[in-house]
Amino acid sequence: MRKFLIAATILVALAASASAKIYFEETFDKDLDGWVISNWKKNEGSAGKFEVSAGKFYNDAEADKGLRTAEDYRFYTISKALPEDFSNKGKNLVFQFSVKHEQTLDCGGGYLKIHPSGLDQENFNGDSKYNIMFGPDICGSSTKRIHVIFEKNGQNHLIKKTIPCEADEYTHLYTLIVKPDNTYEVRVDNKEVAKGSLEEDWDMLPPKEILDPEAKKPADWVDEKEIVDPEDKKPEGWDDIPKEIVDPEAKKPEDWDDELDGEWEAPVIPNPEFKGEWKPKMIPNPAYKGEWVHPKVPNPDFKPNPELYVYDSNAFVGLEIWQVKSGSIFDNIIVTDSIEEAEEYAKKTAETQKGEKVMHEQQKEEQRKKDEEERKKREAEEATKKEADAADEETDDKDEL
Repeated sequence: MRKFLIAATILVALAASASAKIYFEETFDKDLDGWVISNWKKNEGSAGKFEVSAGKFYNDAEADKGLRTAEDYRFYTISKALPEDFSNKGKNLVFQFSVKHEQTLDCGGGYLKIHPSGLDQENFNGDSKYNIMFGPDICGSSTKRIHVIFEKNGQNHLIKKTIPCEADEYTHLYTLIVKPDNTYEVRVDNKEVAKGSLEEDWDMLPPKEILDPEAKKPADWVDEKEIVDPEDKKPEGWDDIPKEIVDPEAKKPEDWDDELDGEWEAPVIPNPEFKGEWKPKMIPNPAYKGEWVHPKVPNPDFKPNPELYVYDSNAFVGLEIWQVKSGSIFDNIIVTDSIEEAEEYAKKTAETQKGEKVMHEQQKEEQRKKDEEERKKREAEEATKKEADAADEETDDKDEL
């Protein structure tokens, strides 16, 4: 019986593996083969150039090559068609890629898009329709988040949660899983960072409840928490205290001439007795009923959509970003219906992260040593110059004698 169960489990796993479908994968081992760079912004001179590179530090010089942004202060727009247009109805949609901001990105996008059929690749731009936009966005200290945007009925809907992204200079893997039960999951470096319901975390559907249009706050509702204390009275003489007084320490200067300087007036200073404008104290309102809450009722326009997750046409993968500082490297892009296939790609990223950190630390240590040698060299040159100057001064002194 035990052997039968093991065999059955293996068969199920094999069947699942056999049915898994990879719709798109890109490791840039063939450079930019199949990718179309848009003409958008070219006439303005603000379209950025792409290159295929592993960057300054990496694990494997060939395997870690990716799509790299190569110019500062530029728009980057490029796309590639999927081998076949597909629908994700009835199955998972997994969208995953890695990106490395080795330039330590200060302001710019790091996200990709899935587009429906009909994309004009030659004129692909920021207004081109997409199904999903996913990935990190960084600008200063205020914006460091992962965008998850879905297009529905002609509108782009941003997730209502704030999901933080990685902001260092190393490779990180971003994974979006959209499931046929209308749930989703976001992973960073194959670790879950967010999950939930498409219905609840986006405003793609009308709200389930709305404010009752028939309900109104009662006319006698008291929502003032405090009132003026009727027993509190302004002290006598409060308004007679001046804000400023003549400085009692001031004295007319002995050399003051009334005819030449005019009549002397003592300066004024803030009056330490002045208490400001009098305000009666506040006390709890005995008639306070609390904050009135507008009741809600079921929204007649709300209709659940069990196929909210469905995109009947997924045909292109596109990158459309603006970057102040270039140098981001995109790699290992995969669109599949298999979480397991995406996890296999995740292993590549894990190896890349280990190797590139080792190389980067070595580079920093080498630079530190180089900087130290240059510092010592400058100090030695400065010391030699001081000795020479001192010798010249001594010679001049002897000549004068």
